[in-house]
Amino acid sequence: MYVNSRYHHNDARARRGPLAGVFALVVILFAPLAAASATAQDLPIIKIVATGGTIANTPDGRIAPEAIIEALPEVLNYAELRTVDVTRVGSSTLSWQEFIDTAKAIEQTLAEEPEVDGFVVTIGSNTSEDMAYFLNLVVDTDKPIVVTAAQRQRTTMSEDASRNFLDAVITAATPEASGMGVLLVANEQIHAARDVAKNVVSRVDTWESVDLGVLGLISGGEAYFYRAPTRLHTSGSEFSLDGIETMDQLPKVEIIYSYVDASPAIVEAAVEDGADGIIVATFLTGSAHAGQRPVLAEAMEEGVIVVRATRGTSGRVSTDGNSYSHLGADTLTPQHAAILLMMALTVTDDPAEIQRIFNEY
Repeated sequence: MYVNSRYHHNDARARRGPLAGVFALVVILFAPLAAASATAQDLPIIKIVATGGTIANTPDGRIAPEAIIEALPEVLNYAELRTVDVTRVGSSTLSWQEFIDTAKAIEQTLAEEPEVDGFVVTIGSNTSEDMAYFLNLVVDTDKPIVVTAAQRQRTTMSEDASRNFLDAVITAATPEASGMGVLLVANEQIHAARDVAKNVVSRVDTWESVDLGVLGLISGGEAYFYRAPTRLHTSGSEFSLDGIETMDQLPKVEIIYSYVDASPAIVEAAVEDGADGIIVATFLTGSAHAGQRPVLAEAMEEGVIVVRATRGTSGRVSTDGNSYSHLGADTLTPQHAAILLMMALTVTDDPAEIQRIFNEY
C-alpha cells in the first residue's frame, strides 16, 4: 500500500503559530490583490515517489519525503508537491519488485491524478541508473519523470541530497522536460536515462553520460536543455507492465563478466538456474574470453539469448557475428543491456527482433 500526501506552500505557513491570525487578516484586507496574483503564482504539481536511499538518509535513519520537503522549504517556490512512499530502504537492497511497484505508483497517479504535471523519483545512488532506465522503458507518458539520488548522507559535510532534490523538482516542473523520457538529475546536470551511469564510488560527480553527454544543466534555479534523446522511450516504447504485478513474471537475465581465464562454469550455472537471457560484459573489443565461448554458443542453441556489452565505460559493441552471439548491446552498459533484454523477452524471443530492439532503444 502506498502512502500519499500533499504538500504545498500553505502547509508550511499553517504552522507558524500566532502569526497565522495576522496573516489571515492581511489576506482578507488584500483579497482582490491576492486573487489577482494567485493566477500568476500557479505552480506545477509534482509527485514525489520515494524509495529511500542516501538522499533520504540521516544519522537517525531514512526520513519520509515530507521531512525532506520540510527541511528544504524553498522547493515550494517551484512546485506544489504531493508524495507517495513506495519503500524506504537502501537501493542496494531493492529487487525488481520495488521497481515494478514504483512504476505502478506512477501509473496509478497518471490514472487517478491527471492534474499532476510531473514526477520526481528519489532512490539510493547504487541503482539510480537502473531505476531510471527501467521506468524509461515501461511507463507510458510524456510527462517529466526525474530520478535523483545522493552520494552523501544528510547533515554531513558537503551533502548533495538537498541540491539534487531541489534540482530534480526544478527539472520536473520545467515544460521543456516533457517528452524527453526519464531523466536523471544530479550534480547540477540533466542526463538521459539511457546514457547515464554511476562511475565513481563516493564523489558527487559520479553520474556521467560518457560518450553522448548530458542533455542539460541546472543553473540559477532553472533547467536548461541543449539536446534531446533520439532512441525510443516512455510513450514511444513497446514495453509495458500490463499483466505484470510481481517480479517472478519477468524474464530472468544474468550478467556474466569476462576476464582472464574466466570459468565457463559461471555460464553453465546461469543456464541451469533458468536464465532466459545472458548479458556478457565482454573485453572492450566485444569478445568474451575463449573459455566462455563454447558454453555461450551452447546456451544460444538451447534458446537462451546472449547479448554482448562492453565491460568498459565507453564505446559501442557492434552486431558483427562471432562464434557465440551475433547480438550487440550498442552503447548500453551491461546493467542497462540486462534491463532492455529483460523487457525485450516479454514481447519476443526471436534474436533478430531482439537485435532490432537494441538498435532502436
